[in-house]
Amino acid sequence: MAEADSRPTFDLQSHSTFSDGTLSPGDVVARAAEAGVELLALTDHDTLSGVSQALAAGVEHGVRVIPAIEISAVDDGASEPRELHILGYLVDHQDAAFNATLGHFLSDREQRTLRMADALRELGWQLDEREINTRLEAGKPIGRPHLANAVLGHAANSERLREEQIDDVGSLIRAYLIEGRSAFRMRQTPTVANAVEAIHQAGGVAIWAHPFWDLTDPREVLETIDRFVEFGMDGVEAFYISHTREQTELLAERTVELGVLSTGSADFHGPENKLFNRFRAFETFGRTPNLGPIAG
Repeated sequence: MAEADSRPTFDLQSHSTFSDGTLSPGDVVARAAEAGVELLALTDHDTLSGVSQALAAGVEHGVRVIPAIEISAVDDGASEPRELHILGYLVDHQDAAFNATLGHFLSDREQRTLRMADALRELGWQLDEREINTRLEAGKPIGRPHLANAVLGHAANSERLREEQIDDVGSLIRAYLIEGRSAFRMRQTPTVANAVEAIHQAGGVAIWAHPFWDLTDPREVLETIDRFVEFGMDGVEAFYISHTREQTELLAERTVELGVLSTGSADFHGPENKLFNRFRAFETFGRTPNLGPIAG
């Protein structure tokens, strides 16, 4: 007899072509349904533009889709400012005030990306900007994956890419576009507190995404959780595709101690992505998630 599938039937972070994913919102939902996802969040970066399509696809495929977003924010309470991601669930995706606020956030994201494009050029890279220009003309967000594609897609960079052993979007981003690398530029707004407040005003709950993706020191992660909870953060994405057992257990225990939510995801970006290519590809390691109102 085959063993029962013990993986969670929820997956609360995924991305479409409205941010840095490779599939349309409808196709993201269809993939999730095929993988057995029953509760799904489409969390495109700084935009709710794909939510209506995802909701409609959810009805078609029998998946409960919740309105959601992933907001890039500056943690200005750390010893040095750093960029973290805040997930907002159950937000009113049609709220005019919230969408206006997101427009302001998105504008800063766009300008930061263009500053990084300038930095790449100063470092001698050629950029194929067709995708970036097309997205800008369509009002879609641009981010680091699109910059990476622009470098990878320009024939003049081929020899240098081979010399530096850069062969995909992830390796380009890690080499040049993360904090501490030469072409990285910090966002200016919003702060984490701004993002949490905006999510709450839109009727949602705010969750710190993938803590150990951005930070490595367990003590620093726990201190950051405590600080965020003090100004209203509702929970933590404790269960994540790249989190180890030890990291997951640490996060799960702290969320229980604080009485806050604990969510999880495989952060689906598309079938060709090297890491984020499958739904439900994360572990709970025997811990019980606390989805609170997200579970309905």
